[in-house]
Amino acid sequence: MMLNNALEMVARTDPGMIRSHNEDAVFADAGLGVSILADGMGGYNAGEVASGMATMRLTEDIARVIVSEGERRRCLSDPLAVEQHILNEVAAANAAIFNAAQSCPQYAGMGTTLVLAWFYDNRVSVAHVGDSRLYRLRGKHFEQLTRDHSLLQEQLDNGIITAEQARHAENRNLVTRALGVDPEVEVEINDFDIRPGDILLLCSDGLNDMVDDDEIGLALKTLGGNLPLAAEHLVHMANDNGGRDNVSVILVKVLGDYAAPRGWWQRLLARLK
Repeated sequence: MMLNNALEMVARTDPGMIRSHNEDAVFADAGLGVSILADGMGGYNAGEVASGMATMRLTEDIARVIVSEGERRRCLSDPLAVEQHILNEVAAANAAIFNAAQSCPQYAGMGTTLVLAWFYDNRVSVAHVGDSRLYRLRGKHFEQLTRDHSLLQEQLDNGIITAEQARHAENRNLVTRALGVDPEVEVEINDFDIRPGDILLLCSDGLNDMVDDDEIGLALKTLGGNLPLAAEHLVHMANDNGGRDNVSVILVKVLGDYAAPRGWWQRLLARLK
């Protein structure tokens, strides 16, 4: 089941105003219903390697699942099946990055954040590791759906610092989870309903460190009718505010219903729940 008519996706990535190269990687395919964003870390271009490996590996493995006839039927309407596939594929990507870092001295210590959105049956399963984020604009309500895996977020949760102090903290980029750093990684997965008109934003911290959430939300409310323009504008806002890091955004607009086709017995079971 291809979702070309139900979703519009736009991806943009930019090195920013300070960094000499871009360690972010993005993938977005409306037909598959999959968006992936990774923000790499590590010296001597190792972050670029880690994010590239994560994005490429996950893209190939998830696409293989989606186009497989038997798995496609199972995944069309089963959140547990989708979640298990995500866990399996992220674990495989984590192992590949970790093994590369162990075998190549120049890649030692490399890792990457991850935020992945898999759209199916008027839902989206979101997996994330680290501080790359996913937001949703629904009508006039703009909210962050992921919660950062970072030292800063832990300090906020424990009341050590206030939200205002967090905006100016120096340790904003210290993540507590990342792909490829350890042999195993803990992935957070959540499932959300989706409605026509929703706009989802996946972004690296190069955006939200430079631009307040209120400004990001206002930009999407104003420019949401033109997704490419909205994506370009978000990148420009980050760079105009200093562009201290690579900045990447993926925008996904839900154009219509994409419920999975169901037989009579599935419709009956749905009514009985």
